[in-house]
Amino acid sequence: MTANRNRPLTLMSLGHACVDVYQGAVAALVPFFVSERAYTYAAASGVVLAASLLSSLVQPLFGALTDRWAMPWLLPLSALTAGAGVALSGITGSYALTLLAVAVSGIGVAAYHPEAARAARDAARGRHTAMGWFSLGGNVGFALAPLLVSAVVALGGLRASPLLVVPALAGAALCAAAVRSAGTRAPAVRTGLGAGTDDWPSFLRLSGAVVCRSVVFVGLSAFVSLYVRERTGGGGAAGTAALFVLYLGGAVGTLAGGRLADRYGRLAVVRGSYALSVLAVAGVVLVPGPVVYLFVALTSAGLYVPFSLHITLGQDFLPRRVGTASGVTLGLTVSVGGVAAPAVGALADATSLQVALLPLIALPALGRLLLCGLREPAAPGEAAGEPADPRGVGARRR
Repeated sequence: MTANRNRPLTLMSLGHACVDVYQGAVAALVPFFVSERAYTYAAASGVVLAASLLSSLVQPLFGALTDRWAMPWLLPLSALTAGAGVALSGITGSYALTLLAVAVSGIGVAAYHPEAARAARDAARGRHTAMGWFSLGGNVGFALAPLLVSAVVALGGLRASPLLVVPALAGAALCAAAVRSAGTRAPAVRTGLGAGTDDWPSFLRLSGAVVCRSVVFVGLSAFVSLYVRERTGGGGAAGTAALFVLYLGGAVGTLAGGRLADRYGRLAVVRGSYALSVLAVAGVVLVPGPVVYLFVALTSAGLYVPFSLHITLGQDFLPRRVGTASGVTLGLTVSVGGVAAPAVGALADATSLQVALLPLIALPALGRLLLCGLREPAAPGEAAGEPADPRGVGARRR
């Protein structure tokens, strides 16, 4: 019985891994665009921007739509769209067409996350650890992206990019199976606005902190591979290894975040993670030699431990707008970091990569300041005025 109950969440976690391959793939393609097409740092970061900008703009729209209507069919369709864009990016001859291809992929990613996060929250029944497994799926996809891209490019250069559509096909099948497994419990039209009162000031402060996290993560995703090559004197394998460590540490950190939140409370864990990120990012930027890999791993932990907690906190701050909250915390504030990537690239072209990455040290500190004073939101189903358990929604379900 338990296996049947967990089946939709398991399928959704696997589907999430397949979709988020394409968030990681864009950054993983950047070094190959630089080497094969002689893109400048600014031009290469423009590719990251193209994948992020449209995604950032349309994500709230998809969140609002999923608050109003159940759209489970959107999950497999968005997986295919995300994969098609990345698959086409390597075979287009012009820079403009490359930007268009990755922008299409970004729209697919944007369409996927709000409905997927809402459905996963339903399947998880509010448990932090269960939502951690869903988020883990996406982080595994991120972690596998540089390995997958490197393997495909090794076969035939960027012209082999159509092979990157394979995870999208698998993801579409998994999402369709998850929808069938979940059945028809959700109504076609959500009059639902759920119970509770939306706390927009707290939600906006949380979103500001997540934006800070996003800029750091996207900036490092785009340039850590090239930077580690410079710092260690290694070749392409050294850079790919750094990106893999950045993403793989996230897979571990996400699961740890759910368990730590059940023990110490969501906000305490999130605040501690931002503080850790300040020191870890400083190590990545300033410490020379192979020890940089240790700081990449610590940065990954600091950035990813609060990942699934951002989602549930946002949903609890906006209990009447769960789709919107999911679209912002899981999608918009993640992809909006790409908007800052061209500025990092332009600064790197004018100075050096190290100088361009220095501002990233301050952003987790700013995020930590935004989190000061926030109070744990009421868990779903709690009576109005009842004090929230500081450990959050999962604490009383263990």
